[in-house]
Amino acid sequence: MPISPDQLDQLSKALPSMGRDPHSVRQRVEALEQLLERSFHIPGTKVPVGLDSIVGLIPVVGDLITAAMGAYIVWEGRNLGMSKFQLVRMTANVGIDTALGAIPFVGDAFDFIWRSNSKNLRIIKRHLDKHHPGTRTINV
Repeated sequence: MPISPDQLDQLSKALPSMGRDPHSVRQRVEALEQLLERSFHIPGTKVPVGLDSIVGLIPVVGDLITAAMGAYIVWEGRNLGMSKFQLVRMTANVGIDTALGAIPFVGDAFDFIWRSNSKNLRIIKRHLDKHHPGTRTINV
């Protein structure tokens, strides 16, 4: 079934921009964090889960995939010119998530508690709000 021009326009507006400006970076990081940490809800509850928890159930490979996606968020932070201290904190968040998430069973439960990508998003948002206030958005 072909996509109409109107549907294509709506889709392109919904996707984050691929620009290098701080606003585009903020949109991409927010979208990736939502995908990794809170894109689904466990049926019958209000507990959000994302690909980090779901893909992390696959031994070794799943944790490496989610670590690479978390490292992308750190890379975007580096491109924003964040301080080394902030980048080390973000890298530590991803490292802890990967190391403890690799432990069978315990690591899967840990992924529900330790949301490294959400922590890293907060660090990036604080940086953007301070150094690029024009990127602020109102969260409802």
